[in-house]
Amino acid sequence: MSLAQDQIIATLKEHGSAQGVEGMLRFGSRPAHPLGVAIPVLRKMARTIGRDHPLALELWNSGIHEAKLLASMIADPRLISPQQMDEWVNDFDTWDVCDQVCGNLFDRTPHAYQKAVEWCHRKPEFVRRAGFVMMAELAVHDKQASDEAFLQFFPLIKQYATDERNFVKKAVSWALRQIGKRNSHLRVLAVEWADALKQTNSKTAQWIAKDVLRELQKQETA
Repeated sequence: MSLAQDQIIATLKEHGSAQGVEGMLRFGSRPAHPLGVAIPVLRKMARTIGRDHPLALELWNSGIHEAKLLASMIADPRLISPQQMDEWVNDFDTWDVCDQVCGNLFDRTPHAYQKAVEWCHRKPEFVRRAGFVMMAELAVHDKQASDEAFLQFFPLIKQYATDERNFVKKAVSWALRQIGKRNSHLRVLAVEWADALKQTNSKTAQWIAKDVLRELQKQETA
């Protein structure tokens, strides 16, 4: 353990709390080694540290939940290889690590679209979730992308809309909603795909359709 890693983990432990851990459990996050540090505290620490890729790798390898979250905030997306992304995604054990890493780091790499497609085909719950979270985060963050970049995601959303696992189905809904909220053209397409899901025999797909249509139709009338 380097001196910097040692100091940061000591600081994380100082900011941890049993109440924070209990709050994570209430929201369905059950990591192996939680400290109960709030996200705003982690973001403040990340701003102080700045980009430090070697330190991010050390923090990730510590296995501590909040250290992994912090790692996603200070790692350099230009230095993350596809292999590193696969190694980290295989370590995902909670929805919040999945979402933070994808939204803070992975969606800013040159490999983001490729990994979104790859991961949604994989069986492990948080890996598949990561694929759809990437789609949602790219729809929000990649302001320069063309509509065509997102068209490839619609058939994948339909394909896996029948996955009944809670953290997958919510991510599938999130992806379709965020793509639809990107602009009026994509909203029309997202509504069409949601309408198609509503007609299937899958209760999970029907749930996703209702979730998506409720939000996108609300946006239309706003």
